[in-house]
Amino acid sequence: MKIAIVHDYIKEYGGAERVLETLHEIYPDAPIFTSVYLPKYLGPHKKRFKKMDIRASFLQNLPFKSKLISPIRLIAPMLFRRFDFSKFDVVIVSATGAYTPNAINKNNAVQVCYCHTPPRYLYGFATAREWKNNIVFRILGEIANHFLRLTDFKSSETVDYFIANSENVRRRIQKFYKKDAKVIYPPVETNPKSKVLKSKKIQNTKYYLAGGRLARPKHIDLIIETCSKNDIPLKVFGKAFAGYGKELKNIAGPTVEFLGEVTDEEKLALMKNAKAFIFASEDEDFGITPVEAMSVGTPVIAYASGGVLESVIDGKTGLFFNELTVGNIRKAIEKLQKTKINKQDCIKQAQSFSKARFKREIKKFVEARIN
Repeated sequence: MKIAIVHDYIKEYGGAERVLETLHEIYPDAPIFTSVYLPKYLGPHKKRFKKMDIRASFLQNLPFKSKLISPIRLIAPMLFRRFDFSKFDVVIVSATGAYTPNAINKNNAVQVCYCHTPPRYLYGFATAREWKNNIVFRILGEIANHFLRLTDFKSSETVDYFIANSENVRRRIQKFYKKDAKVIYPPVETNPKSKVLKSKKIQNTKYYLAGGRLARPKHIDLIIETCSKNDIPLKVFGKAFAGYGKELKNIAGPTVEFLGEVTDEEKLALMKNAKAFIFASEDEDFGITPVEAMSVGTPVIAYASGGVLESVIDGKTGLFFNELTVGNIRKAIEKLQKTKINKQDCIKQAQSFSKARFKREIKKFVEARIN
């Protein structure tokens, strides 16, 4: 069985790229087709992709391709249609919601889409860029998005089988594509090695933690503002999207520390030694970082929105707050201080989202549709 994998673009390392990496572990001989591949932006994670057979579009030859990530979405359907899949039995599309990678000429191959979300910018969900603030961009953007929605829907019709990364996304697929989907939660490393948890990175439990991909829908600014105004120690890890990082540093008080990008080992050690992981993402598709925190016994304080409602158990492995305000985050922190959370309950809940489970379910799903 010859398998190909399709991914929007490779420039950052987040939850979607963890899925891509695990798909490659399941099918190590499968080439990965993408619009552009920019390893220099992957920080400590670039080594993960070195041995993969990555086949980028002709845009890879442009010297300024890193500046085109957003405009590429206008021509993405054309880029993915140019790839030749005539020699493959199965094409697994890892659709992050950035482009429209399902617009492929699959020939006789079975097309399986692992959907992280239908494109957020096309269907009214919060996005990293505030492009609607400029009236000219808003008008032009809405015109472009109208045609992109038509293309996105048309390309969804070529998909033979959809897999959603959460019940939350399954409902989006049903609503926007009028198709059913099987839910297979993303892979999370739920059995960290002992050496990871003994990292020299900050061995105390006097701080709270936030981080991941620092983009506006994650509302890291509210977490920072809450901790700054209330003298709460906070550590923030991750790479900031566009100019958001400067904004975050401008509002941070002396109790907030920025760590930048960290390795998986450092991240898990930071999580294990934190009082809680604070997660304020809006309309989150699934959310891997809260599960990673629970995997080392750390409770999660989360905004009650999106996929996190499927992973965190309120009052048992963490606490939810219902409004994106400084006051609500502060109240949740104060409530957690009075709530007894059993670390083993957190660890047990995280086990439901293990990498081994993901591999087993993906292989079973694909093989059942081919045989």
